[in-house]
Formats: sequence, structure tokens, C-alpha cells
Amino acid sequence: MSSVPKFKLNTGALIPSVGLGGWGGLTKEERAATVPWFVTALKSGYRHIDTAWAYGTEKYVGEAIRQSGVPREEIWITTKLPWHHPGLRTAEQSIDESLKNLGTDYVDLYLLHWPQVIDWPDEDSEFLAEIKTRNSSPTFNETWVGLEEVYAKGKAKNIGVSNFSVQNLEKLLATAKIVPAVNQVELHPYLAQEELKAYCDSKGIVLTAYTPTGYNTVRSDPLIVELTRKYNVTPAQIILAWHNSRGVVVVPKSSDAQRQRDNLNLPNVAPEDLKRISALDRNERLCNKADPDGKVYGWTYEQLGW
Repeated sequence: MSSVPKFKLNTGALIPSVGLGGWGGLTKEERAATVPWFVTALKSGYRHIDTAWAYGTEKYVGEAIRQSGVPREEIWITTKLPWHHPGLRTAEQSIDESLKNLGTDYVDLYLLHWPQVIDWPDEDSEFLAEIKTRNSSPTFNETWVGLEEVYAKGKAKNIGVSNFSVQNLEKLLATAKIVPAVNQVELHPYLAQEELKAYCDSKGIVLTAYTPTGYNTVRSDPLIVELTRKYNVTPAQIILAWHNSRGVVVVPKSSDAQRQRDNLNLPNVAPEDLKRISALDRNERLCNKADPDGKVYGWTYEQLGW
């Protein structure tokens, strides 16, 4: 077993390679119930929490940090600019809301959550409620300028993107003054994202995987089950070890104390077994798949570069 390594970003910052995903559910009640398991994670040794304005859990992350007794400066906090804020407020106004929610004066990483801009009925609506895509500006190039300003002011120690493809990264880099430090995307053995990984490596962009264990779909794959017996660990531990071996940060969500501890304690998987896991790739999305209209939150796969 190995301890959690840290990966160096293009800013020189060191990000813990295993974080806790801060998705708390669709209802306000579910989100409020996250505080105990955020506290448990911090007390178990997690020093990286991944949340977002759109998750509705920022204030609960902040509360958990205060309850845990772990000093703020020891914790890496990632949050995200929501997809309906561009055009409604500046990036600085949005991060100021997030900082107030979190009870801190900076975040370690601030991500542009999606490349597209959507309309949200109102701030009290549930996540994904009646989403409509706004076809007008701002473009993600214009929004990125705001993130660069937030970075310059120190409110975000690092900035990055989420759900960006090679296609959209190239468009962004055509005007960006600062190269994103991180790109957070769906990534697991059934969606290995080899082309995107190679591109990001060439630009000094670290990938973070959401849905990193691929739900039970990937965890129950016969190869993964075989390897759990060989290494005497859980399916999640095998898959997370595969990610880390590729230099990919992972942010699995778990509310169970034992699984949280397991996910910090990863096996050293043999190179030949890592290659077998990589061979499971089938370019299959499990989290954000196209709706009956062929769109993902208003954009086609072609627009997303998927």
C-alpha cells in the first residue's frame, strides 16, 4: 500500500492526488446531511475536498472544516464557477459568493465548471431544473479572462477548467494568457481519455477524474473483481490506484467512513495489471450521456468535442 502522493501543477502548487468528491445530492436536505461525512473524511486524513457552487455543498464543506479542527491552510479546496453565472455576474462576484459560503478568503483551485453557458430559472432551483442553454455570449474564452483576474488577485491560487475536450482546450488556449492548471473530466477504465490525457500532458495540464471508479458498472467488471482478489483490496482501490499511476487526480465521493479510509490507502498495482485495466477502455460515458435530443445540458457531442 502507498500513501497519497501529491502532483505538481504548472504553477508549482502540489495537489493531493486523492480528494473527496463534494456532490451531496439533489435536495437541500441531502446536501445539509453532508457535514458529518465531510468531517469524518477530514479526520481520516483527507486534505483535498472538491465541491462546486452548483453542488450546493460549499457552506457544508466550510462548516465541516471548522468542526474538524484541521487548519484551513492544510486543506486543498476546489470549487467551480457555475455555468449560469457568466453573463449574470463577473467571475469575481461569483467566487466571492463561494468564498462566503466556504468561510475562507481563497480557494486552492477554481474551475470553469462547463464550457457552455445555461439559463437557470432562479438561484433556489434544484440542480439541473429546467435548464435551457443560452446561445449568446459570453464565450468560455471571455469567461476565462475573469478567472485570470481572480487568480491575479489571489482569490484562487490556481485556475482550471472542467468538461473541456481537446477541441475546446485548443480554442481556449488561442486567447488564454494563463494555461489552465487542471482539467476535471469524467474518467475511468471504460473512458480512459487517452487522447485528452496526452494533449493535457503536452500542455502541462493535470487531469482530475470525476466518476473515477465508474460506478458499479466498472467496479463489477470481471477483471477488476479478479484484481481485488489478487491484491486483497476493494474494486475502488484498484481503480483509484490505476488513476494515480497515470498521474491523474481522483475525487471519489464516499459518505462511508471505512470506504473513505480505503480510498486513501491504495495498492501498488503491477505494471502488467495496469495495462490490462487500460485495455478496458471502450469510450463509454456513464455520468454525462446525451439526452434523447442528442445533447448534454444543451450542447451536442460535436460542440463539446466528445
